[in-house]
Amino acid sequence: MKIAVFDTHVMRPDGRAMHFDVLVRDEPADKQLPNVLAHARRYLDAKGVPADTLRADECRFCHTESAPPLIEAEIERAGFAIVELRNCA
Repeated sequence: MKIAVFDTHVMRPDGRAMHFDVLVRDEPADKQLPNVLAHARRYLDAKGVPADTLRADECRFCHTESAPPLIEAEIERAGFAIVELRNCA
C-alpha cells in the first residue's frame, strides 16, 4: 500500500512541542486536509491533549512511501495510523 505522510506539530498544554505523523492511503479522498486533521484530532483526544488548537498549518503533507505491514493493517482497520516522533507520551 502506498501511503501519504502528514508531518504534524502541536503545542501541548505543558509547553512542550508534540510531533507526530498522520499516515493515510495515498488516495485523493484520504489525503484531503479536513480528513487528515480529523484523524489528528481523534489521536490528540485519545492522548488527552486539547485538539481544538490544531490548525492546517500544523499538519502538512510531507511525502509518500510504501507502508510496512503493521502500518498497512492499522490503516485498513482505522483509516489512518500515527507515528509518534517527539513528546507524545
